[in-house]
Parts: sequence; structure tokens; C-alpha cells
Amino acid sequence: MKGSYLLLIELKENKKIKVGKLSKLFFKKGFYIYIGSAMNNLEKRISRHLRKNKKFHWHIDYFLQNAEILEVYLKENTIKEECKIANIFEEKLEKIHGFGCSDCKCTSHLFYGKKVDILDLISKIDMTKAYYTF
Repeated sequence: MKGSYLLLIELKENKKIKVGKLSKLFFKKGFYIYIGSAMNNLEKRISRHLRKNKKFHWHIDYFLQNAEILEVYLKENTIKEECKIANIFEEKLEKIHGFGCSDCKCTSHLFYGKKVDILDLISKIDMTKAYYTF
């Protein structure tokens, strides 16, 4: 399967996290949404994000070592839509500048906000909740 995905993530305490070449960033405790895509194997990408033991490759790998994925949402598609989706979240939520977007022109693919606001935005886009064992 090819397509885009969202990770609803909770960080339980304020924390400085070293994020690859972005160096140490301060993250507020609370809820985050991460937007990604996988144009080869969506299921494999999400399974990788759910694992704690892995070689760090993406910015999100560093963040997830300190946070918990609460929910996963998917959209099957043959075209890459993560930037279009990120723009929707950028309008309403606080962006983590430069996070997860080194291969595009977006300002971020990780956003911070109230859980209710994140869920409201998710409900307005065409994504399906995926059920994984967390």
C-alpha cells in the first residue's frame, strides 16, 4: 500500500530532545501530530515507527524515543500528499520548525496543539483510523 499517514503522539513531560542535525529542541508536554508518507510500503513504515528499537534515520525517530503514539491514521494514494496535509495543520496548530521536512519546502511536518483541536482537524480530512497494537 502507498499513501500518507498521521501519528497522534503524546509527550508526557517537557523535554529537550536531540533531533539529528536539528540539534536539541525543546518540546512542551502535550499532543503532537506528525504527517508522513510512504510510497513503497505504508504498513512497513508505520510498523517501524511503532518499534522502539531501531536505527535512527528520520527526525521522528528521535522524538518517538521520548513520546508515545496514541493513534495512527492512513490514506491510501498513489500521489504524495503529506505536504498538502501538513498545510492544513499549519493553519491551526503550532509548528515545530524544520521538523520532518528536509526533503520538501514545508516549514514542518510535526505540529503541537490541544488534542481536541488535532482530532477536529483529522476529522475534516480523508483519513482512516488504523488499528495497531501499541
